Amino acid sequence: MRILVVGGSGLIGAHVVDVLRERGHAATTVARTAQPGIDHLLDVGSASIEQLRPLLAGNDGVVYATRTEEQRPLPKPIYPEFRRDNVDPVVRLFTAARLEGLTRGVVMGSYYTYFDRLHPQWRLAERHTYIRCRLEQAREGRAAAGDSLPVAVLELPFVFGRAGDRLPNWAGPLDRWARSRTPLVAPTGGSAAASARSVAEVAVDALEQASGADVPVADENLSWHDMIARIADAVGRPRRVRRLPAGAARAALRLGGAAQALGRKESGVNPSYLADLLLADLFIEPTSGRPLEPALRETFPVGAA
Repeated sequence: MRILVVGGSGLIGAHVVDVLRERGHAATTVARTAQPGIDHLLDVGSASIEQLRPLLAGNDGVVYATRTEEQRPLPKPIYPEFRRDNVDPVVRLFTAARLEGLTRGVVMGSYYTYFDRLHPQWRLAERHTYIRCRLEQAREGRAAAGDSLPVAVLELPFVFGRAGDRLPNWAGPLDRWARSRTPLVAPTGGSAAASARSVAEVAVDALEQASGADVPVADENLSWHDMIARIADAVGRPRRVRRLPAGAARAALRLGGAAQALGRKESGVNPSYLADLLLADLFIEPTSGRPLEPALRETFPVGAA
């Protein structure tokens, strides 16, 4: 296969390129900024269909692996900007891919869409703009692609790992906390987690099979207590992680939601309802059989500043 990887300079995109080439496929990359290993420079987020078509021409498939910061507060209303960042580029990309005759695609999505299917009573799309846009991204991207271009959506949890100097965007604050003298606390609940390498292998499997499925991905399920303890151990500062009462977590998040509202701001995951997610077990049946520990230690290396 010949595959174009959008976001090939990112953590997941770089691993997808590696797996494609290891399996004998040709991979080319596109990103907004010039970096080693990037073949084409283009801001796919704002590119027109006419700009995208020559980039896609001659490829069999395309992987959309850009990342989104869902917790960044923005002035109200945030839906137009989140749609502009998450939905519109995917619609244009897969419209262009269909016109160029591509036959397979993958979108790196979020495991919140999996939990929206599993727990409709949580009303996730109604309460969280980010999740609403992830659902629209999958639905409208597939509609743009049409029946001849199946698009697999990988529903991703916390992704650990490293590609050069590229790390998960949430890793920095957790790293600093684990290395500090600040007490470590964790609420009940937890999350699925996967390595970037596992995500890449599932993505290439989907391309090879021309899958159009929703694919939840996980290596392990971790309680927040276990995750924080393992991060502290990885950086060389193992210590006790205390339990944060559920009531305290709810109160703190409600206060954050109230502060955002006073500032006429919102974030993609609404802090007023975030406790319902934070205190739940957001677990997925593991798909890889791979232990998470090596990727966790790549993300949080001992002795790093």
